[in-house]
This record gives sequence, C-alpha cells and structure tokens, in this order.
Amino acid sequence: MRARWTTLALLPLVALATLPAGCGGGAQRGEGAPVACTEGKETILDALRGAPGEVLLAGETPISGCLVAGSEEGELADFGEAALFAATQLNNEGRARPLGPAPVEVGYLLGALTRGSADTEGVHAELVRRLTVAATFAPRGELLSGQFRSQYRKGFRAGRSHG
Repeated sequence: MRARWTTLALLPLVALATLPAGCGGGAQRGEGAPVACTEGKETILDALRGAPGEVLLAGETPISGCLVAGSEEGELADFGEAALFAATQLNNEGRARPLGPAPVEVGYLLGALTRGSADTEGVHAELVRRLTVAATFAPRGELLSGQFRSQYRKGFRAGRSHG
C-alpha cells in the first residue's frame, strides 16, 4: 500500500519532467541524470553519511546533479522515490535522536536538492516541496525539537552551498 501511495505521489513529478522538452527551455531531451542518481535509496543514504562534508553519490555525483531538466521520466521517478524514502527514514531517525547524524543528513539532502532545482526552471519544485514535507514531518502536527531543527539547518546550509 505504501509503495502505491509513493508512486501516486510521484506521478505529477513525472509529468513535470516532460515540460522542458516541449517548451524549448532547459536541457535538451536526452541529457539524462547521471547513472549514480538512479542507483536507489541505499546509494543516497550511504552518500549522506558524509554530510555536512562532501556528499557524492557512488563517489562521483553531487545530489544537486541529479536534477536535470531534460532527464527521462523514469529517471526522475526512480530518483524521486529513492530520495523520498531517504528523507522519510532520516526524518524518523532524527526525531528519535535529534543530535544524531540523521537531521544533518536530511537537511543536506534538501539543501542539495534546492541547489539543484534552482537551474531547472521550476521543473523540480514539486519534488523539492514533497521531499521537504517528508523531511520535516512531525506526527500530529507537533513541532520538531529545537535540536532537530538546528541540526537540519546545519545540513541544509551545507547542501545548499556545495551539495
């Protein structure tokens, strides 16, 4: 059931990914995302262990490099699903241990994605919005702890700077 909801949540992102190809702006069709961006959630989680320092997927690709305006629909859906899983898992871990590494890691993920989406003419804005919701989720509308928020901001600034 969760997988179906994740897939449904990502469908609008797939539709948005095709816009630049038909509108004449952004990257040309066929400029796909680097291979490292499609290797799955474990690749993202493994790379984020380096946050707030250098984070490279498969040792070669910054997370921001995964948001390519002209990438294939399947690439965006695969990356979005893996990033959503990572954000959700890191949010859960971070709420349990707000001074552990997870809040910095999830903050870095969102900072890097914000950096990467800045040059894609809004194509990835919905992905970033959905991942922000997952990364900053708190049950029953409670506030995240100050410790979590502080660590998240540290990671976000690093990801935005060099992610």
